[in-house]
Amino acid sequence: MASFTKLGICVLITGLIWIIPTPDGLTTEGIRIFAVFLGVIVSFILRPFPMGAMVVLGLMVLAASGTIGIKEALSGYGDSTVWLVVAAFLIAGGVIRTGLGRRIALIFVSKMGKTPIGLGYSLCLSELMLGPVVPSNTARGGGILAPIVQSISSALKSEPAESPERAGAYLTLVGAHANLITAAMFLTGMAANPLVAKAASSVMNIDFGWGTWALGAIVPGLIGLALLPLVVSWISKPTLSDTSAAQHSANEELTQMGSWSRGEKIMTVVFVVLIALWTTKPLHGIHTTTVAWIGVLILIFSNTEKWDDIIGNTKAWDTLIWLGGLLTMANMLKEYSFISWFADNVGAFVQSTEGLTLVILIGLIYFYSMYLFSMLTAHIAAMASIFLALSVTAGAPAMVTVAIIAYFSNLCACLTYYSTGPVVIYFGAGYVGPQKWFKAGFLISLFHLAIWLGPGLLWWKVLGWW
Repeated sequence: MASFTKLGICVLITGLIWIIPTPDGLTTEGIRIFAVFLGVIVSFILRPFPMGAMVVLGLMVLAASGTIGIKEALSGYGDSTVWLVVAAFLIAGGVIRTGLGRRIALIFVSKMGKTPIGLGYSLCLSELMLGPVVPSNTARGGGILAPIVQSISSALKSEPAESPERAGAYLTLVGAHANLITAAMFLTGMAANPLVAKAASSVMNIDFGWGTWALGAIVPGLIGLALLPLVVSWISKPTLSDTSAAQHSANEELTQMGSWSRGEKIMTVVFVVLIALWTTKPLHGIHTTTVAWIGVLILIFSNTEKWDDIIGNTKAWDTLIWLGGLLTMANMLKEYSFISWFADNVGAFVQSTEGLTLVILIGLIYFYSMYLFSMLTAHIAAMASIFLALSVTAGAPAMVTVAIIAYFSNLCACLTYYSTGPVVIYFGAGYVGPQKWFKAGFLISLFHLAIWLGPGLLWWKVLGWW
């Protein structure tokens, strides 16, 4: 389908909603903002043009039509969460360019790679180390770890067309699904996570910042990473038992990399400083975004990153455009009462359900609605605020509802092979076919639900969240 045909579909959907009579209890501005917002979300699925371009188009339609003022249209770009993600992308660029990310992954492989299970754990630990400071799960999974997985598989004589079950299929599934767990564990683990944090703040007046997000995820997340290699070995058992060849390959690559460079050492210091300051925010009070930009400045003034590297980081600035614009639209949907109107009307369907049962029901619907989307960002942008508002209307426990929506926003990407960038990249390697991926994804979804609605809920009880 040509780009302009796809664009036409988005425009048609927007136009049809734009011209309908305004429902009782809703303002004209509210329905128009929703029309544009829905058109933008559909564009994320059809992808006629880049996300940033479609978001800007939506904002300018709202401004040019007089639905909102130009200052309102640009208001999302001043949000601190947007600039947190931009800073994290810039830091991630340093992790990749200095070679630190690759070195971390190779070290784990060299130490733990005697068996396929050991290799699986090396991928999980690499994801855990990189998750807090590489906010693009695509850059982390697809840019750093997926190439390592493919090279390891080749070293073990496991190719997509020949003997994928020797090791390649297993490592592919572990790598892809470990990426989603670490994306769920940290506010900076996935670029669209701040959309959930912002929705929690605006809809429920809950500050679900970096420390709170990580604290709630630490127990279920570590349990998930600890069990994932074993669960995947049951779903896709590797036929190779001795993978010492992968160890040798990793050791050779580490030898070629040589001793730790100055850039890697400084990057490691920045990594430690960021984690320390983010996790001790109650003690010093420095804003999470301020901490991230302190890290960026250290990299610049130590000459670890050049200014040209900073301004040339297209992922960071692209994310600024689409994330800031989406936050504007989300804020306007709340400002012009669309969210509250929708929640009031849908809330009647769940009035007979209450308490924790309601939270679980909302979480399950939110999780499996991902089947209808081809992109995590679109799913989060379209559904998170609405589900949070619905929970408020229905009287669900607030904090645990935010937690479930936040963490399920990433974990639900396990369901399909086209849900998010790194999953697409891992699937594209060819080791796991579509049918097997869907089967594995559904089984892993049950695995996630058992952990996050089992030990996870117990942990949140200890934290006093319900």
